Amino acid sequence: MIVKPKVRGFICTTAHPTGCAGNVRLQAEYVKKRNPIGGPGRVLVIGSSTGYGLACRIAATLGCDADTVGVFFEKPPSGSRTATAGWYNNRAFEALAAEAGRAAYSINGDAYSREVKEEALSLIKKLPGGQVDLVIYSLAAPRRTDCETGRVCNSVIKPLGEVFRGKTVDVHTGAVTNAEIQPATPQEVEDTVAVMGGEDWLRWIRLLQEGGALAPGAATIAFSYIGPTQTHAIYKNGTIGRAKEDLEAKAEEITRLLSPQGGRAFVSVNKALVTQASAAIPVVPLYISLLYKVMKARGVHEGCIQQMDRMLRRLYPEAAGNGWDSVPVDEGGRIRMDDWEMEPAVQQEVQAMWKDVSSDNIRDLGDLDGYLEDFYQLFGFRVPGVDYGEDVELG
Repeated sequence: MIVKPKVRGFICTTAHPTGCAGNVRLQAEYVKKRNPIGGPGRVLVIGSSTGYGLACRIAATLGCDADTVGVFFEKPPSGSRTATAGWYNNRAFEALAAEAGRAAYSINGDAYSREVKEEALSLIKKLPGGQVDLVIYSLAAPRRTDCETGRVCNSVIKPLGEVFRGKTVDVHTGAVTNAEIQPATPQEVEDTVAVMGGEDWLRWIRLLQEGGALAPGAATIAFSYIGPTQTHAIYKNGTIGRAKEDLEAKAEEITRLLSPQGGRAFVSVNKALVTQASAAIPVVPLYISLLYKVMKARGVHEGCIQQMDRMLRRLYPEAAGNGWDSVPVDEGGRIRMDDWEMEPAVQQEVQAMWKDVSSDNIRDLGDLDGYLEDFYQLFGFRVPGVDYGEDVELG
Protein backbone atom coordinates (compact mmCIF):
# COMPACT_ATOMS: atom_id res chain seq x y z
CA MET A 1 0.00 0.00 0.00
CA ILE A 2 0.98 3.66 -0.30
CA VAL A 3 1.73 5.05 3.17
CA LYS A 4 1.13 8.71 3.94
CA PRO A 5 1.71 10.61 7.19
CA LYS A 6 -1.29 11.00 9.46
CA VAL A 7 -0.51 13.57 12.11
CA ARG A 8 -2.46 13.88 15.33
CA GLY A 9 -1.19 16.58 17.65
CA PHE A 10 2.49 15.97 18.33
CA ILE A 11 2.64 12.42 16.96
CA CYS A 12 2.29 10.74 13.59
CA THR A 13 0.11 7.62 13.67
CA THR A 14 1.71 6.08 10.59
CA ALA A 15 5.29 5.17 9.77
CA HIS A 16 6.92 4.52 6.40
CA PRO A 17 8.95 1.27 6.22
CA THR A 18 11.28 2.40 3.44
CA GLY A 19 11.66 5.88 4.90
CA CYS A 20 12.58 4.54 8.34
CA ALA A 21 15.17 2.27 6.75
CA GLY A 22 16.51 5.21 4.77
CA ASN A 23 16.79 7.30 7.92
CA VAL A 24 18.78 4.55 9.64
CA ARG A 25 21.03 4.27 6.59
CA LEU A 26 21.74 8.01 6.61
CA GLN A 27 22.84 7.80 10.23
CA ALA A 28 25.01 4.80 9.44
CA GLU A 29 26.64 6.62 6.53
CA TYR A 30 27.62 9.48 8.82
CA VAL A 31 29.37 7.13 11.25
CA LYS A 32 31.12 5.21 8.49
CA LYS A 33 32.71 8.41 7.20
CA ARG A 34 34.21 9.17 10.60
CA ASN A 35 37.39 7.75 12.10
CA PRO A 36 36.85 4.62 14.20
CA ILE A 37 36.10 5.09 17.90
CA GLY A 38 38.28 3.16 20.30
CA GLY A 39 35.27 2.41 22.42
CA PRO A 40 33.29 -0.48 23.86
CA GLY A 41 33.07 -3.83 22.11
CA ARG A 42 29.83 -4.96 23.81
CA VAL A 43 26.95 -2.59 24.49
CA LEU A 44 23.47 -2.83 25.99
CA VAL A 45 21.07 -0.07 24.87
CA ILE A 46 17.85 0.23 26.87
CA GLY A 47 15.48 2.23 24.69
CA SER A 48 17.19 1.49 21.38
CA SER A 49 14.61 1.99 18.62
CA THR A 50 14.40 5.78 18.17
CA GLY A 51 16.20 9.04 18.90
CA TYR A 52 19.34 9.05 21.00
CA GLY A 53 19.12 5.34 21.87
CA LEU A 54 19.00 4.27 18.23
CA ALA A 55 21.81 6.66 17.36
CA CYS A 56 23.93 5.21 20.17
CA ARG A 57 23.42 1.69 18.90
CA ILE A 58 24.34 2.69 15.36
CA ALA A 59 27.42 4.64 16.49
CA ALA A 60 28.59 1.80 18.75
CA THR A 61 28.11 -0.87 16.08
CA LEU A 62 29.71 0.98 13.18
CA GLY A 63 32.03 3.35 15.03
CA CYS A 64 33.27 1.00 17.75
CA ASP A 65 32.76 -2.31 15.92
CA ALA A 66 30.59 -3.38 18.85
CA ASP A 67 28.14 -6.22 19.39
CA THR A 68 24.90 -5.00 20.93
CA VAL A 69 21.76 -5.95 22.79
CA GLY A 70 18.84 -3.55 22.31
CA VAL A 71 15.64 -3.23 24.32
CA PHE A 72 12.57 -1.37 23.07
CA PHE A 73 8.76 -1.47 23.12
CA GLU A 74 7.27 -1.13 19.63
CA LYS A 75 4.21 -2.38 17.76
CA PRO A 76 4.50 -4.54 14.62
CA PRO A 77 2.22 -3.96 11.61
CA SER A 78 -1.34 -5.25 11.86
CA GLY A 79 -3.65 -5.48 8.88
CA SER A 80 -3.65 -2.09 7.17
CA ARG A 81 -1.96 -0.41 10.13
CA THR A 82 1.73 0.28 9.83
CA ALA A 83 4.17 -0.70 12.52
CA THR A 84 5.53 2.02 14.76
CA ALA A 85 8.58 3.82 13.45
CA GLY A 86 10.81 2.17 16.05
CA TRP A 87 9.80 -1.29 14.84
CA TYR A 88 10.93 -0.44 11.31
CA ASN A 89 14.04 1.31 12.63
CA ASN A 90 15.10 -1.77 14.53
CA ARG A 91 14.57 -4.04 11.54
CA ALA A 92 16.74 -1.74 9.44
CA PHE A 93 19.39 -1.57 12.16
CA GLU A 94 19.59 -5.36 12.46
CA ALA A 95 20.18 -5.58 8.71
CA LEU A 96 22.99 -3.04 9.00
CA ALA A 97 24.57 -4.92 11.89
CA ALA A 98 24.44 -8.16 9.90
CA GLU A 99 26.16 -6.44 6.96
CA ALA A 100 28.87 -5.24 9.35
CA GLY A 101 29.30 -8.72 10.79
CA ARG A 102 28.26 -7.65 14.29
CA ALA A 103 25.87 -9.43 16.65
CA ALA A 104 22.63 -7.54 17.32
CA TYR A 105 20.18 -9.14 19.73
CA SER A 106 16.88 -7.32 20.25
CA ILE A 107 14.07 -7.53 22.79
CA ASN A 108 10.66 -6.02 22.09
CA GLY A 109 9.04 -5.67 25.50
CA ASP A 110 8.54 -3.61 28.62
CA ALA A 111 11.99 -2.53 29.82
CA TYR A 112 10.55 -1.83 33.28
CA SER A 113 9.60 -5.49 33.73
CA ARG A 114 11.67 -8.11 35.49
CA GLU A 115 11.11 -10.53 32.60
CA VAL A 116 12.71 -8.26 30.01
CA LYS A 117 15.64 -7.54 32.31
CA GLU A 118 16.26 -11.25 32.74
CA GLU A 119 15.92 -11.85 28.99
CA ALA A 120 18.52 -9.15 28.37
CA LEU A 121 20.81 -10.81 30.88
CA SER A 122 20.52 -14.11 29.01
CA LEU A 123 21.26 -12.44 25.66
CA ILE A 124 24.31 -10.68 27.07
CA LYS A 125 25.64 -14.12 27.96
CA LYS A 126 25.68 -14.85 24.20
CA LEU A 127 28.09 -11.97 23.55
CA PRO A 128 31.84 -12.61 23.56
CA GLY A 129 32.85 -12.99 27.19
CA GLY A 130 29.21 -12.89 28.29
CA GLN A 131 29.49 -9.28 29.52
CA VAL A 132 28.96 -5.68 28.35
CA ASP A 133 31.38 -2.77 28.58
CA LEU A 134 28.75 -0.04 28.32
CA VAL A 135 25.07 0.28 29.27
CA ILE A 136 23.07 3.08 27.65
CA TYR A 137 19.81 3.95 29.43
CA SER A 138 17.61 5.90 27.00
CA LEU A 139 14.01 5.27 28.00
CA ALA A 140 11.42 7.97 27.32
CA ALA A 141 8.21 6.15 28.20
CA PRO A 142 5.01 7.96 29.23
CA ARG A 143 4.11 5.39 31.87
CA ARG A 144 5.63 2.66 33.99
CA THR A 145 4.29 -0.40 35.75
CA ASP A 146 6.51 -1.11 38.73
CA CYS A 147 7.62 -4.73 38.40
CA GLU A 148 7.84 -5.12 42.19
CA THR A 149 4.65 -3.39 43.35
CA GLY A 150 2.47 -3.52 40.23
CA ARG A 151 1.71 0.19 40.60
CA VAL A 152 1.09 2.06 37.34
CA CYS A 153 2.56 5.58 37.15
CA ASN A 154 2.00 8.16 34.41
CA SER A 155 4.39 11.02 33.76
CA VAL A 156 3.21 14.59 33.19
CA ILE A 157 4.88 17.69 31.82
CA LYS A 158 3.85 20.39 34.26
CA PRO A 159 5.31 23.27 36.27
CA LEU A 160 5.63 23.22 40.04
CA GLY A 161 3.87 25.57 42.43
CA GLU A 162 2.26 28.02 40.04
CA VAL A 163 0.58 28.27 36.65
CA PHE A 164 2.98 28.36 33.71
CA ARG A 165 2.39 30.93 30.98
CA GLY A 166 4.69 31.21 28.00
CA LYS A 167 4.99 31.36 24.23
CA THR A 168 4.56 28.26 22.14
CA VAL A 169 4.03 27.48 18.46
CA ASP A 170 1.89 25.14 16.40
CA VAL A 171 4.64 23.94 14.09
CA HIS A 172 2.14 22.86 11.45
CA THR A 173 0.40 26.24 11.14
CA GLY A 174 3.06 28.63 12.43
CA ALA A 175 0.65 30.13 14.95
CA VAL A 176 2.52 31.54 17.96
CA THR A 177 0.29 31.61 21.02
CA ASN A 178 0.54 31.72 24.79
CA ALA A 179 0.35 28.38 26.56
CA GLU A 180 -1.07 28.05 30.06
CA ILE A 181 -0.42 24.94 32.13
CA GLN A 182 -1.67 24.24 35.64
CA PRO A 183 0.90 23.13 38.24
CA ALA A 184 1.39 19.47 39.06
CA THR A 185 -0.08 17.85 42.12
CA PRO A 186 2.27 16.13 44.60
CA GLN A 187 1.09 12.76 43.26
CA GLU A 188 1.87 13.77 39.68
CA VAL A 189 5.36 14.84 40.72
CA GLU A 190 5.94 11.53 42.46
CA ASP A 191 4.63 9.54 39.50
CA THR A 192 6.75 11.49 36.99
CA VAL A 193 9.86 10.82 39.05
CA ALA A 194 8.93 7.13 39.16
CA VAL A 195 8.63 7.00 35.35
CA MET A 196 11.44 9.30 34.25
CA GLY A 197 13.83 9.25 37.18
CA GLY A 198 16.65 6.84 37.88
CA GLU A 199 15.05 4.06 39.92
CA ASP A 200 14.66 1.68 37.00
CA TRP A 201 18.16 2.49 35.72
CA LEU A 202 19.51 1.49 39.13
CA ARG A 203 17.52 -1.76 39.05
CA TRP A 204 18.97 -2.63 35.67
CA ILE A 205 22.52 -2.09 36.86
CA ARG A 206 21.99 -4.07 40.05
CA LEU A 207 20.56 -7.02 38.14
CA LEU A 208 23.36 -6.94 35.57
CA GLN A 209 25.99 -6.70 38.29
CA GLU A 210 24.48 -9.54 40.29
CA GLY A 211 24.27 -11.63 37.11
CA GLY A 212 27.94 -11.08 36.28
CA ALA A 213 27.05 -9.29 33.04
CA LEU A 214 29.13 -6.15 33.61
CA ALA A 215 32.74 -6.26 32.49
CA PRO A 216 35.43 -4.84 34.78
CA GLY A 217 35.53 -1.09 34.30
CA ALA A 218 32.09 -1.00 32.66
CA ALA A 219 30.38 2.35 32.36
CA THR A 220 26.74 3.31 32.10
CA ILE A 221 25.16 6.52 30.88
CA ALA A 222 21.67 8.05 30.97
CA PHE A 223 20.40 11.16 29.22
CA SER A 224 19.11 14.48 30.50
CA TYR A 225 18.43 18.03 29.37
CA ILE A 226 18.72 21.42 31.07
CA GLY A 227 18.01 24.04 28.44
CA PRO A 228 17.67 27.83 28.52
CA THR A 229 15.73 30.02 30.91
CA GLN A 230 12.77 30.11 28.51
CA THR A 231 12.05 26.43 29.16
CA HIS A 232 13.06 26.16 32.82
CA ALA A 233 9.60 26.59 34.33
CA ILE A 234 8.17 23.74 32.28
CA TYR A 235 11.29 21.57 32.16
CA LYS A 236 14.27 22.09 34.47
CA ASN A 237 12.16 23.46 37.33
CA GLY A 238 9.10 21.34 36.54
CA THR A 239 8.10 17.71 36.96
CA ILE A 240 10.64 16.49 34.42
CA GLY A 241 13.36 18.44 36.19
CA ARG A 242 12.52 16.66 39.43
CA ALA A 243 12.83 13.36 37.60
CA LYS A 244 16.21 14.36 36.19
CA GLU A 245 17.41 15.34 39.69
CA ASP A 246 16.54 11.81 40.76
CA LEU A 247 18.39 10.47 37.73
CA GLU A 248 21.54 12.31 38.80
CA ALA A 249 21.20 11.08 42.38
CA LYS A 250 20.90 7.52 41.11
CA ALA A 251 23.99 8.04 38.95
CA GLU A 252 25.97 8.71 42.10
CA GLU A 253 24.55 5.56 43.71
CA ILE A 254 25.36 3.49 40.62
CA THR A 255 28.91 4.85 40.59
CA ARG A 256 29.34 3.64 44.16
CA LEU A 257 28.23 0.18 43.01
CA LEU A 258 30.55 0.10 40.02
CA SER A 259 33.64 1.89 41.32
CA PRO A 260 35.15 -1.15 43.14
CA GLN A 261 35.53 -2.75 39.68
CA GLY A 262 36.64 0.50 38.05
CA GLY A 263 33.25 1.41 36.59
CA ARG A 264 31.28 4.65 36.62
CA ALA A 265 27.85 6.09 35.84
CA PHE A 266 27.41 9.28 33.83
CA VAL A 267 24.55 11.58 32.96
CA SER A 268 24.85 13.20 29.55
CA VAL A 269 23.06 16.52 29.09
CA ASN A 270 22.15 16.48 25.42
CA LYS A 271 21.18 19.13 22.90
CA ALA A 272 17.57 20.13 22.24
CA LEU A 273 16.36 18.13 19.23
CA VAL A 274 13.09 17.12 17.67
CA THR A 275 12.15 13.80 19.25
CA GLN A 276 8.82 12.17 20.05
CA ALA A 277 9.36 13.23 23.65
CA SER A 278 10.37 16.87 23.03
CA ALA A 279 7.55 17.45 20.56
CA ALA A 280 5.10 16.94 23.43
CA ILE A 281 6.53 19.69 25.64
CA PRO A 282 4.92 23.14 25.30
CA VAL A 283 7.36 25.98 24.53
CA VAL A 284 10.10 23.57 23.43
CA PRO A 285 9.09 23.40 19.72
CA LEU A 286 9.25 27.19 19.51
CA TYR A 287 12.64 27.25 21.21
CA ILE A 288 13.96 24.47 18.94
CA SER A 289 12.84 26.23 15.78
CA LEU A 290 14.71 29.40 16.83
CA LEU A 291 17.73 27.41 18.00
CA TYR A 292 17.96 25.51 14.71
CA LYS A 293 18.04 28.79 12.80
CA VAL A 294 20.95 30.09 14.87
CA MET A 295 23.00 26.89 15.07
CA LYS A 296 22.63 26.09 11.37
CA ALA A 297 23.76 29.61 10.46
CA ARG A 298 26.81 29.13 12.69
CA GLY A 299 27.55 25.67 11.29
CA VAL A 300 27.26 23.93 14.68
CA HIS A 301 23.91 22.17 14.35
CA GLU A 302 23.85 18.46 15.22
CA GLY A 303 21.26 15.73 15.02
CA CYS A 304 21.03 12.62 17.20
CA ILE A 305 23.73 10.66 15.38
CA GLN A 306 26.22 13.54 15.44
CA GLN A 307 25.58 14.04 19.15
CA MET A 308 26.01 10.36 20.02
CA ASP A 309 29.09 9.92 17.84
CA ARG A 310 30.68 12.90 19.61
CA MET A 311 29.57 11.63 23.02
CA LEU A 312 31.19 8.24 22.51
CA ARG A 313 34.40 9.98 21.50
CA ARG A 314 34.31 11.92 24.77
CA LEU A 315 33.70 8.75 26.74
CA TYR A 316 36.49 6.92 24.95
CA PRO A 317 39.18 9.47 23.97
CA GLU A 318 42.17 8.22 22.02
CA ALA A 319 44.51 8.94 24.92
CA ALA A 320 42.64 8.02 28.10
CA GLY A 321 45.29 8.36 30.76
CA ASN A 322 43.23 8.23 33.95
CA GLY A 323 40.33 5.95 33.10
CA TRP A 324 36.92 7.53 33.62
CA ASP A 325 38.51 10.52 35.36
CA SER A 326 39.72 11.67 31.93
CA VAL A 327 36.15 12.19 30.70
CA PRO A 328 35.39 15.94 30.73
CA VAL A 329 32.44 16.75 33.00
CA ASP A 330 30.95 19.89 34.55
CA GLU A 331 30.83 20.80 38.23
CA GLY A 332 27.91 18.41 38.68
CA GLY A 333 29.77 15.50 37.10
CA ARG A 334 27.67 15.67 33.91
CA ILE A 335 28.86 15.29 30.33
CA ARG A 336 27.72 18.44 28.54
CA MET A 337 26.78 17.52 24.99
CA ASP A 338 24.68 20.70 24.98
CA ASP A 339 27.87 22.77 25.04
CA TRP A 340 27.42 24.21 21.54
CA GLU A 341 23.73 24.94 22.19
CA MET A 342 24.48 26.76 25.44
CA GLU A 343 27.29 28.91 24.07
CA PRO A 344 26.51 32.46 25.32
CA ALA A 345 26.54 33.91 21.80
CA VAL A 346 24.06 31.28 20.58
CA GLN A 347 21.73 31.83 23.52
CA GLN A 348 21.89 35.61 23.16
CA GLU A 349 20.69 35.34 19.56
CA VAL A 350 17.87 32.97 20.51
CA GLN A 351 16.76 35.17 23.41
CA ALA A 352 16.70 38.26 21.18
CA MET A 353 14.44 36.48 18.69
CA TRP A 354 12.28 35.06 21.48
CA LYS A 355 11.24 38.55 22.55
CA ASP A 356 10.05 39.47 19.06
CA VAL A 357 8.75 36.21 17.61
CA SER A 358 5.10 36.10 16.56
CA SER A 359 2.85 34.34 14.10
CA ASP A 360 3.74 37.02 11.56
CA ASN A 361 7.51 36.55 11.63
CA ILE A 362 8.07 32.98 12.91
CA ARG A 363 8.98 31.72 9.43
CA ASP A 364 11.61 34.44 9.09
CA LEU A 365 13.05 34.20 12.61
CA GLY A 366 12.72 30.46 13.12
CA ASP A 367 13.43 27.29 11.17
CA LEU A 368 9.96 25.74 11.06
CA ASP A 369 10.82 23.88 7.87
CA GLY A 370 13.82 22.28 9.58
CA TYR A 371 11.73 21.40 12.61
CA LEU A 372 9.02 19.79 10.47
CA GLU A 373 11.58 17.91 8.38
CA ASP A 374 13.04 16.38 11.53
CA PHE A 375 9.54 15.66 12.89
CA TYR A 376 8.42 13.80 9.78
CA GLN A 377 11.71 11.95 9.49
CA LEU A 378 11.09 10.49 12.96
CA PHE A 379 8.34 8.48 11.27
CA GLY A 380 10.15 7.78 8.00
CA PHE A 381 8.70 10.61 5.90
CA ARG A 382 10.56 13.32 3.97
CA VAL A 383 13.70 11.18 3.92
CA PRO A 384 15.90 11.97 0.89
CA GLY A 385 15.94 9.33 -1.82
CA VAL A 386 12.63 7.67 -0.92
CA ASP A 387 9.78 7.44 -3.47
CA TYR A 388 6.65 7.95 -1.38
CA GLY A 389 4.41 7.20 -4.35
CA GLU A 390 5.49 3.57 -4.44
CA ASP A 391 3.57 0.70 -2.89
CA VAL A 392 5.36 -0.78 0.14
CA GLU A 393 4.94 -3.90 2.21
CA LEU A 394 4.00 -3.08 5.80
CA GLY A 395 5.63 -6.16 7.31
